[in-house]
Parts: sequence; structure tokens; C-alpha cells
Amino acid sequence: MRIFYFTATGNSLYVAKKIGTNLTSVAQALKEQDLSFEDDAIGLVFPCYYFNIPNIVREFLLKAELNANYFFAIMTYGNMSGLALKNLANAAKEKNIKFHYLNEILMTDNFLPAFDINKQINNEPKKMIDDNISAIARDIQYRNINLPKRKGIFTTLLSYAVNKSAGITGKEAKNFSVDKSCIRCGVCIKVCPRGNIVLKDKPVYGQRCEYCLACIHSCQITAIHIKKEKNSRRFINKNIKLQEIMDANDQGGELNV
Repeated sequence: MRIFYFTATGNSLYVAKKIGTNLTSVAQALKEQDLSFEDDAIGLVFPCYYFNIPNIVREFLLKAELNANYFFAIMTYGNMSGLALKNLANAAKEKNIKFHYLNEILMTDNFLPAFDINKQINNEPKKMIDDNISAIARDIQYRNINLPKRKGIFTTLLSYAVNKSAGITGKEAKNFSVDKSCIRCGVCIKVCPRGNIVLKDKPVYGQRCEYCLACIHSCQITAIHIKKEKNSRRFINKNIKLQEIMDANDQGGELNV
């Protein structure tokens, strides 16, 4: 079994590690010329963004040649998941891939403009995260079949509206700011899955942002901010080390440009 994962704050990596051991970062896989993979089972683990799948996951799915007898995908989310898994299944059809198992797991939401991280962390025990991961892992181990039920009209309309208004294609750099406390350590560069940050007098953002907020949450001195953030509390999954996120996402960017 092989699992491809995308992570920004460690949630999806934690899930992937609990399910299997043969893990490959989507961000690192996309750097390879040969994107042909074959195994008895192939899975994707990723977060939900704007009721949809991350652009980088969609790009990987459309570029890769995946061959397996069993396909599965697990999506982490923090509030509502919308039609994200349906969108994943539709994207997979373009490559003649049919998922046998699709599921989602409620975890800590770390989208700073919408959620107070303190409240999110305090609510973690209620979400029974480890129990839910274990149940999903058993399903996959026994190659169970699971496809999501059709969503209601409210969720459908809301998802379409959010997907249409997301607009995270080149406009996002203006939403980030870096204060004077920045020590130019370069961590933000190493955790960016798109190689979208260069370090001049301070981190400078380009136009290929995934809007994953890995740069903000990974900043050890809270020097990076985003418009309308609820507070200065940041989040990295307590079971994942920062180095693991850097290893997963590092695009080899220059620290001094």
C-alpha cells in the first residue's frame, strides 16, 4: 500500500502515518519527472480547502499515472467539508480512476481568518480523532468499500458559492504581512509546498500560493500574519514535528535572494 499525502500543519500527515508506512509527499512527488506509480492499494490523504480539494492535490491526480486494485482517499476538515470528496471523485474520472473508499475526518480547523485556534484546540477531545482514524484504518486494511452519500441542497449550493468565490489564484500575496520581529530564519520557505516565498529583507510572496497557511503556522516567532486573523495563536499537530512538514514541502528555495 502506498499513500500520497499533502500537509500544511501536520493533520493530514498524522492521519497518513496512522494508516500506513509507505508515505510520499505530493509536493515532493510533483518534482519528479516520472509520475508513474503502481501498488496493490494507493491512497490520498489531504485537507479540505474552501469545500474543495487543494489545487496541488488536483494537479498531482491529473499528472500522475496511478495503477492499483484499490483506491482510497481520506480528507481532513475542520468545520464543513462540502462537496470536496465529490469534486475529488470527478477529477479522478478524468484519469479513469474510480475510488473504492472515500472518507473524511473532523480535526482542528486552522484557517486563521475564520477560527480561533484556542477554541479549536480546546474542542479536540470532543472530536475523538484517534478513534475515528483507527476505524478508517481498519476499513482500509480490510479493503472495505465506502462512498459518501449525496449531500443536501443547502450544502450543495453553499459549496458551489464558496468554490466560485474562493479565487485563490494570484491574489493572495496581498493578504500576508511580515512584521519587524522576523529573524530571516527561512522556515517559511522550507514549509511552502509551491516554492512561493523568497527571502529578501523579509519573506516576499509570489503568485503561486496554495493558501495552506503553512508559513504562518510554522513561524516560530509569529512574525507572519494574515488579514482578519482571529488571534496570534498558531497550530501544528502535536504529534508531528516541524521538520517533518519542512521535509514534506521543501521545494529547494533560496534563503537569500
